[in-house]
Amino acid sequence: MKLKITLSAAILAGTLTTYVQAADPVTIEVGYPYSALFDVTFQRIMPLFNKQHPDIKVKFRATYDNYEDATQTILREAVAGKQPDISLQGLNRQALLVEKGIAQSMEPFIAKETNFSKEGYHKAMLDLSTFGGKVYGLPFAVSLPVGYYNMNNLKKVGITSVPKTWDEVIGNCKKLHAAGFKNPLFWGWNITGNWFFQALMWSQGEPILKDGKVNFDGPAGLRALETMKKLFRECKMINLAVGDAGKPFAAGRVAMHFWSTSAVGSIERAKGDFELKTGEFPGMGSAPKGLPAGGNAVILTSTSDDPKQVEAAWSFIKFITSGAGAAIVAETTGYMPPNKAANDMLGDFYKDNPNKQTAVRQAGLLRDWIAYPGNHGLAITQVIYDFLESIVIGEANDMKQLQAEMAAEVSSMLPK
Repeated sequence: MKLKITLSAAILAGTLTTYVQAADPVTIEVGYPYSALFDVTFQRIMPLFNKQHPDIKVKFRATYDNYEDATQTILREAVAGKQPDISLQGLNRQALLVEKGIAQSMEPFIAKETNFSKEGYHKAMLDLSTFGGKVYGLPFAVSLPVGYYNMNNLKKVGITSVPKTWDEVIGNCKKLHAAGFKNPLFWGWNITGNWFFQALMWSQGEPILKDGKVNFDGPAGLRALETMKKLFRECKMINLAVGDAGKPFAAGRVAMHFWSTSAVGSIERAKGDFELKTGEFPGMGSAPKGLPAGGNAVILTSTSDDPKQVEAAWSFIKFITSGAGAAIVAETTGYMPPNKAANDMLGDFYKDNPNKQTAVRQAGLLRDWIAYPGNHGLAITQVIYDFLESIVIGEANDMKQLQAEMAAEVSSMLPK
């Protein structure tokens, strides 16, 4: 467990415990990622949960920096049996935790519920957490990549509609450059789990791996790499760290920002005085054939032998993934609600908040956010990251050579 707890986590913990009034409540521990995204979500959820469950005290651990950090942390904790009762993990990391016996099947708990139905969850989303026919996680927040546009800046150069293809994006960059915009675009190549590389692969209908083997060593992979190079070079993109990537856009200095829909809420809260519009993820000549589902699922990871503690954990999982919990997630972020009941609760929300509806319009494109199997899964993520970064910073120019080297290195790390 991290020794340093962020101020936001400490404030949140104080807020949460205020509501617990029951004598000798059962205490459960929860770990979740991205405090900048989810602190406000849990601040909304917890008063409702505590009102219904005054006998349960929820203790939040230090937030995970990202999904890789979430997985690395719980793997370390599991060695000593010190993991939390509940962990929110990236959708692409669940299989590893199931394989190592850290994630527990939820089927026994679901079977005992009289008013719980798997049908309450969108099948495509529930399938993301189903392994061997058993549910090991319930989707909490599901996202897709989208475009964010500063329409004030675009209209200054005569652009009034959002781009549909990457060629249109590059054309917009050239107009913006000519008008004096130094950095018209940021494209989220560095989002956790090689997500945008997978997005370019799925846009062509191809997964990054197929049958456990590299699948980016063919024409689709080369086209994805060439598209990235063209975007970075012709848009003269300035490379920014993940935590800083959205700041220039929110400040009005970047006209086009390609990122996860998860950030809609935080960008809306932080942005300057300009018209923000989100749009579907552009395609490679035509509309994408698919896109990787981002986000996270709630996983039961408790090692407690106290039935009351485990049941308390299940009560928390049910609540935050219920219609009420899912509706709050949608309202405070930009994630899609995985529970159908949330749609009724949201009412006119999307009509009044069209920027948060973009991902919902793309829901039919949901595809697996593929994790790399075996003991080197996290290391493979870093290897691909390093190769992609060499394109961003201008070190790599020959995409065929880079493709061959990356495919060979990743192949050597996959299980035989």
